[in-house]
Amino acid sequence: MANIPKELKYTKEHEWLRIEKDFAFVGITDYAQSQLGDIVYVELPKLNQKYQKGEAMATVEAVKTAADIYAPVTCEVIEVNEVLKTNPEKINQDPYNEGWIAKVKILNESEINELLSADEYEKLI
Repeated sequence: MANIPKELKYTKEHEWLRIEKDFAFVGITDYAQSQLGDIVYVELPKLNQKYQKGEAMATVEAVKTAADIYAPVTCEVIEVNEVLKTNPEKINQDPYNEGWIAKVKILNESEINELLSADEYEKLI
């Protein structure tokens, strides 16, 4: 059974969003990392870059495949997880904490309501 923290919001493409005051963290779900297998490389989003909801913002490469990571909401990247450059396996080990991909400023708050709750995401997978 995949780990699906209740306090997070989710996309149908398996990204998660953790909202903290006026910014949020973005990563991929435990389910997604388990489907990808051993992650060997992460192409992080560009700092200060703005992404539209659903636009590819990063790429995760695993041994057998690569996957785009999509912006869960329209946002601006204010920080990236530099640890992933040398330790991409953090996404496999701890996708919701040490394995976060980007810290973003949400540019369209209403899009948060379009994301899935933990229960809705669990039904999806």
